[in-house]
Amino acid sequence: MAVTIEELYRNYGILADAKENLSQHKDAYQAILDGVRGGPKEKRLAAQFIPKFFSSFPELADAAINAQLDLCEDEDVSIRRQAIKELPRFATGENIFRVADILTQLLQTDDTAEFNQVNVALISIFKMDAKGTLGGLFSQILQGEDIVRERAIKFLANKLKTLPEDVMTKEVEEYVFTETKKVLEDVTGEEFVLLMRVVSALRVLQSVNGRQQLVELVVEQADLEQALNPADPDAVDRLLQCTRQALPLFSKNVHSTRFVTYFCEHVLPNLSTLTSPVAELDIQLEVLKLLAEMSPFCGDMEKLEANLSTLFTKLVEFMPLPPDEVENGENSASEEPKLQFSYVECLLFSFHQLGKKLPDFLVDKVDAERLKDFKIRLQYFARGLQVYIRQLRMALQGKTGDALKTEENKIKVVALKITNNINVLIKDLFHNPPSYKSTVTLSWKPVQKPEAAAPKRPSGEEMGSGTSPKKQITPLPRRDARQIYNPPSGKYSASIGNFTYEQRGGYRGGRGRGFWARGSRSRGRIY
Repeated sequence: MAVTIEELYRNYGILADAKENLSQHKDAYQAILDGVRGGPKEKRLAAQFIPKFFSSFPELADAAINAQLDLCEDEDVSIRRQAIKELPRFATGENIFRVADILTQLLQTDDTAEFNQVNVALISIFKMDAKGTLGGLFSQILQGEDIVRERAIKFLANKLKTLPEDVMTKEVEEYVFTETKKVLEDVTGEEFVLLMRVVSALRVLQSVNGRQQLVELVVEQADLEQALNPADPDAVDRLLQCTRQALPLFSKNVHSTRFVTYFCEHVLPNLSTLTSPVAELDIQLEVLKLLAEMSPFCGDMEKLEANLSTLFTKLVEFMPLPPDEVENGENSASEEPKLQFSYVECLLFSFHQLGKKLPDFLVDKVDAERLKDFKIRLQYFARGLQVYIRQLRMALQGKTGDALKTEENKIKVVALKITNNINVLIKDLFHNPPSYKSTVTLSWKPVQKPEAAAPKRPSGEEMGSGTSPKKQITPLPRRDARQIYNPPSGKYSASIGNFTYEQRGGYRGGRGRGFWARGSRSRGRIY
């Protein structure tokens, strides 16, 4: 027979008055546990009364937790919320892991208020025992249903960084890193990005050694020991994702050498045949931008001359020869070549960075005929460049503030950055011998000053005069605001815009571990 409201209050009174003799009133506590079989009012009261006296009846601990869990699964959402709110009161001693495991499973709810209550409860027990709570979370990430795993990983990515240092101690952070490495053995692309966000924020990994460990994690996921299949969108996607995760980790002490080498040996030769994982993505430009951003952090390279030669060959492909001229000096009817400025900026910058490591490459390693051909291409490109720079200067002259924020002028501002950069780099290569001393900031990287184009008229130095602009290399940017400028010959492109590429987590299969290898899981309640 179900317990009534009156009986619940009477038994509550018995226990509240018992004080140090609580353990003698086991029957009263059992009657409160039986309240979970009553109506909505009885259940709400039971949800509050059960945890209040939980610690006084260790012999009824399992029964009490199971009773509370029944309430956490009730059809009435208000009863569920009340039961979830009280769950942290059960998180004592060896129960912490079990409560964390339960709360993690409850993340699968679709009710927003209930979901938020689960988050609050998890944070609450984190502050009691962070390592025990993490044990429950990682248990579900490794063994739980897909929806639970997904939300548990997102919880870690969003909440760990908000916890104070006295909760996220060195021991706790090391535990997070150890467990995350286990999870990374079998992940989707989206999971990999989120987990890298988790471990990249750990204080114990902010040293050079820590960053190097993170790079090793990414290298393993990228599978750089295997040749790239350019026709496999999953393989291309994995490489892009891994490279993006590694980029912020590179520095003068943490080198990008293995990634740069892989791009030179496996990606550049297959550039035109790469299969994009997303239809809207310009995969060739995306790859070239990644290579350009990595190149300043490349260390000693084993096959430097061969890789420079590959890069040089690809650069030449994007720098056309001037059109043929007829005998009277006029251009023939053939169409003028298209100057692909965005591609050339990336390739020139990468070549310039690696060229510093072998400054005699163009002098001693390239035969005279090939070098002559390259200089003809450089001269033709430089002439076209000067025309664009003059047009852009005139178009932007006197424009300030809101006038620079129109789509048309945004295009021109980006175009001016690209053309200035190429101009500076070409002038370096025209030196005899070629110079690699100039410094430029890649056009898509954020400008430190609020206004990308200052109100004053740009100086000759900024506009691509003979000297190199004195700019500091800015920190690696978030890869969420890229602009592409690829004007056809003789006019500006109106198709420039931003494109954010995120892995959607839809690709699976592949090499049996790591990216997209995870099979689906489906389990019932395992409380």
